[in-house]
Amino acid sequence: MQKNRAEIDRIKDVYKQRREIFPNKYSYFNKANLFVVQRREWEIIRMLKKHKITFLKNTRILDVGCGIGNELRNFIKYGASSENLFGIDMLEWRINKAKKLSPNINYKCQDASLLPYKDEDFDIITQFTVFTSILDTDMKTQIAKEILRVLKSNGIIIWYDFHINNPRNKNVRKINKKELCLLFPNCDINLKSITLAPPLTRALAPISTILCQLLEKIPLLCTHYIGTIQKR
Repeated sequence: MQKNRAEIDRIKDVYKQRREIFPNKYSYFNKANLFVVQRREWEIIRMLKKHKITFLKNTRILDVGCGIGNELRNFIKYGASSENLFGIDMLEWRINKAKKLSPNINYKCQDASLLPYKDEDFDIITQFTVFTSILDTDMKTQIAKEILRVLKSNGIIIWYDFHINNPRNKNVRKINKKELCLLFPNCDINLKSITLAPPLTRALAPISTILCQLLEKIPLLCTHYIGTIQKR
C-alpha cells in the first residue's frame, strides 16, 4: 500500500503540472482534440452495436479514471440512465467539477486499486488512458483484478490506451497486447489501432480532417488501441 501511495502522489503531481501547462489542450475548440474525440466516439458506437448493446437504459456502467465525466455523459446521449452511471477518479478537482456538471451521476474520489463496488456489478467498464499513466506494475495488476471482479460475467471492458511510447513524455508507458493479456488473463481481447499520431493530428487537423481520417487507416501511424475485453 505504501508503494501505491508513492505512485498515486506521483500521478497527482504529473496531472497538476499538465493542467497548468496545457489548460486548453483538451478543449473541443482545439480541432486536433475534437478529431480524436469524435473518431473514438465513432468506434465506441461501432463496438456497442457489434456486441448488440443498443438499449442502455438498464445498463450499469463504470468509468475508471472518469476525469470530469465526459465519457459518462456520452453514454447518456446513447440512452443510458444517469442513476446507472458511475465514475471513479483519484483527482479531487476532477471529481468536484464532474459533480457540478452532472450531479445526477454517481462519482467517487479515490484510486481504482480497491473499487468500492460489489462483485459482478457492472455491464460495461471503460478506461481511457488510465493504465499507461501508471508506471508501477503491481498497481496496474491490482486495478485490472478489481475491474474484472466488478465486471459481470457477460460484461465488456471498453479499452482505449497507448500502445506506442511518447519519447517526450516519460510519465506514460505504453501497453501492448502482450502486457494486456497478462493484465487480463483468461479473457478475449479484441483491439484495433486508432488515433493518428498526435504530432500529425495537430499539424493536419486544422487543414483537413478528411486527410487525418485517411491516414488513420494506416495502423503504423496510430498510437492507441481501442477495443473490448471479455471474460471467457
